[in-house]
Amino acid sequence: MPPDSFTDEGPALGEDDAEDLLRGICFKTGPPRTVGVELEWLVHDLHSPERSVPARRLEEAFDGLRTLHLQSALTFEPGGQLELSSPPAASLMECITSTAADLDAVRPALRTSGLALAGLGQDPWHSPQRMLREPRYDAMETYLDRIGPAGRAMMRSTASIQVCLDAGHEEPGPLGYGRRWQLAHLLGAVLVAAFANSPMRENRLTGWRSTRQALWTQLDPARTTAPPVRREPRGAWAAHALDTPVMCIRAADGPWAVPERLTFRDWIRSGLPRPPVRADLDYHLTTLFPPIRPRGHLELRMIDAQPGEDGWMVPLAVTTALFDDPEASETAYRTVKSLAETAGSRPAPRNLLWLNAARHGLADPELHTVAAACFAVALEALPRIGATPAVQEAVAAFNDRYVLPGRCPADDLGTPVNGKDLRT
Repeated sequence: MPPDSFTDEGPALGEDDAEDLLRGICFKTGPPRTVGVELEWLVHDLHSPERSVPARRLEEAFDGLRTLHLQSALTFEPGGQLELSSPPAASLMECITSTAADLDAVRPALRTSGLALAGLGQDPWHSPQRMLREPRYDAMETYLDRIGPAGRAMMRSTASIQVCLDAGHEEPGPLGYGRRWQLAHLLGAVLVAAFANSPMRENRLTGWRSTRQALWTQLDPARTTAPPVRREPRGAWAAHALDTPVMCIRAADGPWAVPERLTFRDWIRSGLPRPPVRADLDYHLTTLFPPIRPRGHLELRMIDAQPGEDGWMVPLAVTTALFDDPEASETAYRTVKSLAETAGSRPAPRNLLWLNAARHGLADPELHTVAAACFAVALEALPRIGATPAVQEAVAAFNDRYVLPGRCPADDLGTPVNGKDLRT
């Protein structure tokens, strides 16, 4: 590829310039005012969900969806998953109302094609073929195949709920960006455990309540783990992004190169096969998949897709309440901090805590205790952040059905524990 193929995208990026950009664009501070949600859904046959849907049938149905007037951005994942990304909303209820309206438009349109949305973190029946044939997905698959088969499974057969919240105040305190960054990482394992909803793969129980989260642990750790959380977030994230290997190098024509062990910092320093520009850094950030990704706001990426038409509202409401209500945020921080301190006596505490959450859900006694406390705090905070009685009732019902008894949605699908099937 000629070295000047991307000169129209700006000058070559220097190391100091890249670090300054990362510090400036990844944590945009101010009072927490907006909330958003990204909902991924598996798409199944309406009457026989266990039957594989041909790619052509999905493509025809998706073409029809593109004519809908939606407030959310509508996109599709490589395995045919459907994603709705809400615009930033001024409140929890504004986000819920607009997203629910979009789903009310999408669902009947899919039904006319004999299809339905399925709220599961991992496709329990199929290993779909990759539908999207684009250079970036070709390159991603090549990169992930070097590590193992989990990458293809993640791309093609998983679905999540991603809650997006403002980074927070510049100043310290319960709503400061440093505290919210720590809270997100401490609370993450609790959210994995409470909302685990992917116990099956290829018609078999996997032994994990969140098979989706288990798959993430098998991917490139440089891309999927967080930088040191106790360090100042801007500097830690900037160093992490620059020192993570480049997944691919964009090309104007033909396939994208997939280098081995070339960090973005090394790419800047070498300038080969061409000097990187700002757009390359922007793209590189989209290939990092930590559980909490700073994109100006905080993107919490660890929650499995939820069952039912409205199940997605519960993790959105709970997470928003624990972050954006000052009293709830402070109480939740103290609660989850005690869990991390308890785990500190274990080997590899943070990793083990997340593994326990994915494998055992709320059957883990420590995660159960902390989840029950966090849900109680969230239920108290929901009226203060304007949640309607219907949303409060949905969270209370989830709490009664799953959290208080130490269960999660995966248990309804039959996750084995100690050799026993918990199918209900």
